[in-house]
Amino acid sequence: MSEIAAPVTDSWGVDDRYLDAGGTMREVHPVVIEGIRERIGTPPPDRSPAPLVTRRGEPVPEGRADLVLEDGSTREVEGFFPADLPYGYHALIGPAGRARRLIVGPGRAHLPPQRAWGWAVQVYALRSERSWGMGDLEDLRRLTRWSGKELGAGFVLVNPLQAAAPTFPQQPSPYFPASRRFRNPIYLAVENVPGAAGVPEVEKAAQAGRALNDPTPIDRDEVWRLKLAALEYVWEVRRRDPGPDFAAWTLAGGRALQEFATWCVLSEEFGAGWHSWPNAFRNPADPAVGLFAAEHADRVQFFCWLQWLTQRQLDEAGRSARLIQDLPIGVDPQGADAWVWQDLLAADVTVGAPPDEFNTRGQDWGLPPFIPWRLVDAGYQPFIDTVRASMATGGGLRVDHVMGLFRLWWVPANSTPADGAYVRYPADDLLDIIALESWRADAVVVGEDLGTVEPGVREAMAERNILSYRLLWFEDDHPARWPASAMAAVTTHDLPTVAGLWTGTDLAEQSELGLDPNEVGTVRMRERLAGPGRLTDQASVPDAIGAAHDLLGRAPCRLLVAGLDDAVAAADRPNIPGTDPDRANWALPLPVTLRELERLPLVRQVAATLGAAVAEPPRPG
Repeated sequence: MSEIAAPVTDSWGVDDRYLDAGGTMREVHPVVIEGIRERIGTPPPDRSPAPLVTRRGEPVPEGRADLVLEDGSTREVEGFFPADLPYGYHALIGPAGRARRLIVGPGRAHLPPQRAWGWAVQVYALRSERSWGMGDLEDLRRLTRWSGKELGAGFVLVNPLQAAAPTFPQQPSPYFPASRRFRNPIYLAVENVPGAAGVPEVEKAAQAGRALNDPTPIDRDEVWRLKLAALEYVWEVRRRDPGPDFAAWTLAGGRALQEFATWCVLSEEFGAGWHSWPNAFRNPADPAVGLFAAEHADRVQFFCWLQWLTQRQLDEAGRSARLIQDLPIGVDPQGADAWVWQDLLAADVTVGAPPDEFNTRGQDWGLPPFIPWRLVDAGYQPFIDTVRASMATGGGLRVDHVMGLFRLWWVPANSTPADGAYVRYPADDLLDIIALESWRADAVVVGEDLGTVEPGVREAMAERNILSYRLLWFEDDHPARWPASAMAAVTTHDLPTVAGLWTGTDLAEQSELGLDPNEVGTVRMRERLAGPGRLTDQASVPDAIGAAHDLLGRAPCRLLVAGLDDAVAAADRPNIPGTDPDRANWALPLPVTLRELERLPLVRQVAATLGAAVAEPPRPG
C-alpha cells in the first residue's frame, strides 16, 4: 500500500489512519470510526470547565483569578502563576465566579541522585521454604534486604501487585487487575500478621501451604483458599483490636476503600462479574449497595483490614531497596474499578495493539478504556488515584505501554484487533500529573515505550524526567550508545529469557503451542547478543548470561535491571502472549528457592557486573 497523508484526528479524538510497524500508513474503515464515535459519545453543552494543568510562571487565564488552595487557604493571582505557588490540586475562581480545578506541578518527575542497578522479579515466583505455595511479601522483603545490603542493589522492579477478585478461580495475570488502586492480599505473609502467632488454625494452614511449594505450576486457588481461611481465624481474634493505626488508616482511605471492600463482599455473594449481579447492586451509588454494606459491616471491615496488612508488609519490603511497581494499562471490565467508574469507561470496547512483526494478528488485552472527555470531566481524579496508589511505597513506577497516555488502540466488541483505531488522550496533562505525584512521593518513573512509538512520545517523556525503557533484544545500537535517561534491561516477562533464546527452547515452545513464531526476529535477538558479546554458537548458557549482562553494563542508562529469571538461568519466560489457557502463564516459580538463589555464583556474578557498571563511568562499546 502506498503512503498516504498523515493521520487526521476528529473532534472525538479518533485518528482516521495510522502508521503500522512496517512504516506503511493504513486507513481506518469509516464503519470502525463511526462505531468508536458512538461509544465515545458527545459531551453535553453545559459541561464544567476542564481542569487547568499548569506550572509556575505560566499565564493566568483571563489575566487574574482567585485561588482556593489545597490546604483551604485563599490567594489572588494576576498575570502569571507565581514562583511560590504550592504544587498540588487547587481551585481557580475566574472573574465570573465559575470554579475549575487547578493542578500545579513541577513538570519534572523525581530522579534518583545516582545511577543504580536492581532486579526484576515476579514476586509470586520467589518461593522460599516458608512460602505457602508462592512468593509473598516476606520473601520480597528478604530479597530486597539481601540485594540492597549485601549486593548493593538500589531497587527491585516487581510485577503488578494490584488486587484480584477474592473469588475462585483466581485471576493469574497481574496485568488484568480488578483494581489498580488496591493490593492483592494473596501476597500476604500470613504468619507475619499481628495476632497470627500461636493460632492453631494458622499453624495448620502454614503446614498445608508449605506442602504446595513443590508442585509446578503455582496453584493460586489453593494458596488463596488456605490464606483466606487462616486470615479469617486471625480476624476473629483481632476484630476488636485489629492493629495500631488501623482505624486512622481506614478513615484516610475514605469512600474509595469502603467501595472496594464492599465490592469484595458483593463478589463473594454474587460472583466476581458485577455485570451479572442483581440490578440493585450493579451501581455503587444505588441505596441497596449502602444497605448491603451496612448489613455486612464486619466482612467489609475484614477486607479493609486485608488492605491495611498488605500495605504494611509492602512498606516493610521496600525499606532496604526501592520498590518500582508496575502499572498495568487498564483494569478487568468485571472488576472493582470498572464497577466504580463504569460511567467513565467505554462500553463494548477493549484496548490492544494493531498487527506488528511479533503479533501478526494484533493484540486485544480485554481491558476497557477511559472515555477521554469523561476522564477530563472527572477532574482526572481516577487517574490521579491510580498513579498515587502505585507510588504509595515511594520507590518508583513503571508505566506499562506508556504510549497509551497519548493514544490507545480501541478494538470494538466482536471485532479483530486489526479492525480498530487509535483514540487520542490529553497526554500533556496526564504526564504532568504523573510528574507531580512522582515529586510528592520521591518516586522515579519509567515509561515502557516498546513497540511502535510515534514521534514526540519520547521527547515528551524526556522533558519530564520520565525514563525510557531499552532492551538488548530490541535495540540495534550497541548498549554504549543507548540514552542515559532510560532504564535498560536484557529482556522482559513477555520475551525470551537468555537461556530460552540461546538454547532455542523458547522458539520450540512457541511452535509446540501452535504459534507462528517470528523466527527472523528471534535470530536478530540472538545476533544482538552473540556479535557484541563475542559468543560462539558453542558458548554455554552461563557464558551467554554473563555476556548479556556485561553488554547491559556498558549502557550509560540511569537504571540497569537484571531479571532474576536470567540470573538463575531459567529457560521459561513468565508469559507467552496469546497462549492462555494452554500454557501456565504467570504461574511458573523460579527453578531455585530463595535460599538457593542467594548462594548461586551466577546470581552474584550478574550483581557484581552491574554493581561495577553503575559505580564507574560507562565503558565504550
